[in-house]
Order: sequence, then structure tokens, then C-alpha cells
Amino acid sequence: MLAKISKDYAKRIFDILKKEYPKVKPALVYSNPFELLISTILSAQCTDERVNLVTKELFKNYKKPQDFIILTQEQLEKEIFSTGFYKQKARSIRSCCEELIKNHKGRVPVDFDELVKLSGVGRKTASVVAGNAFGIPTIAVDTHVKRLSNLLGFIDSQNPDKIELRLKELLPESYWINSSHWLATHGRKICIANRPKCSQCVISDLCSSFILSSNKKKK
Repeated sequence: MLAKISKDYAKRIFDILKKEYPKVKPALVYSNPFELLISTILSAQCTDERVNLVTKELFKNYKKPQDFIILTQEQLEKEIFSTGFYKQKARSIRSCCEELIKNHKGRVPVDFDELVKLSGVGRKTASVVAGNAFGIPTIAVDTHVKRLSNLLGFIDSQNPDKIELRLKELLPESYWINSSHWLATHGRKICIANRPKCSQCVISDLCSSFILSSNKKKK
């Protein structure tokens, strides 16, 4: 099935998702690039809902990099404890804020390569910030994007970098930023892990996994 996936076929799937979810946006709540950066670092191995609860209070008191580096490691750990992996996240956030102040005058860099250099920032986090804060065409590969990309037959890989490149090959650049949101929204609402609502899915007749499963049942 993978060999049959074409750009037109992929675009057809995303056009349906685009129509189904016309007002997609990041699940994380933020008001500026810095808040989105910190929220995305906190979202590793944590639900967006939990991160939003934590940052709602966090950003009331700490609004810029300078505010975070004043905190001790222990103080920041206490603030973000419920997001999990709080020790590593606190170290990453404090180091990231120091780098922003030292190398970028306290501002989040627009350049993707500079974003990736920041502590605690990988391609996914950089893509989230670049795409949603600055409108730079990127594709952020989270767990939903990874899972659905495989189920839909776009790729047979769990490697986020390969998935990102494959989606960029298949989709027009104008679709890149929202493609992550369309897949993530569909993953949360319909294509739920271990309990997908295939009967309610608007792209089931184009889904490799559903087609394969249906053919097996017919036999």
C-alpha cells in the first residue's frame, strides 16, 4: 500500500480533514513565542491539558527568560512538578532561558536552526514554535502524527525525522503547519489509540489500515 500513496492521494485525505476540522489550532495555550516554547518543553511525556493547567499559574508570575533564571532548580521543579520528568525539564528550561538571554537578547529566535540549538529543544519543539509562533512552514511530529501517518500508509516507520520528511514530500508547503493539527485532532476525536471510531471516520475509505482490515474480514 505504501508504494501506491501519491501526492494527490495524500492531499485528498488532508483536504477531507481540513474540511472536517476547519479551525484547528495548537492545544497548548500561549500568548507569545516564549510561552509556547516553555509549554512545548513541558509537554514532553505529558498531556497538553495538564501543561495548560500548570502554565496558567506559571506564566502569571514568570513572563520572560529573566524571570526563570532567578528561580533555583528546586523552585522551578516545584512549579512544574505535575508535568512529570520535572527535574530534567527544570534544567532544560533554565538552560534554555540562559541561552536566550546570552545569545538572543532574551527573545525566541525565528531561525529554525537556532531554535534547535536551544537546551530542551528538538525538531518537534522547534517545529511547533516555528510554525505556530512565526508562521514558518514546518511539520511537528507528535505521537498522533506518528501513529496516523503509519495507519494511513504514508510511511512504515516510527522515526519522527523520517515521518516529517515523508509528509513534506507528500504535501504542499501550505499544508505543513496545519497537517500536524489535523492529524492530532483526528487522533484525539476519532482515531483513538486502541479504540478507533472507524464507523465515524470521514477518511476510512482512504485509510490503508481500515481497508486492509475490511478485506481480511471479507475473507
